[in-house]
Amino acid sequence: MPSITIRNLPEATKESLRVKAAKQGISLEAYTRGILQKVSQEETEPGQNLAQIARQCFGSDRGIDLDLPPRGSNRPPLSFE
Repeated sequence: MPSITIRNLPEATKESLRVKAAKQGISLEAYTRGILQKVSQEETEPGQNLAQIARQCFGSDRGIDLDLPPRGSNRPPLSFE
């Protein structure tokens, strides 16, 4: 089975993981392996686009309700004749 080495892990992080592992009665290695397996199997969510972020920050549920002008163009349609 492959293995990995994690360098420059803060001592406080390692100690926190060690304590959590001990509370579950398993080794630090087994606890960390479980975390990595769980995270690697989670489905990644697609990133939000700008419109979704704008709705979350400025939408009508935030008290901002704008009357947007109709979309379109004032240019005449192209003719390919």
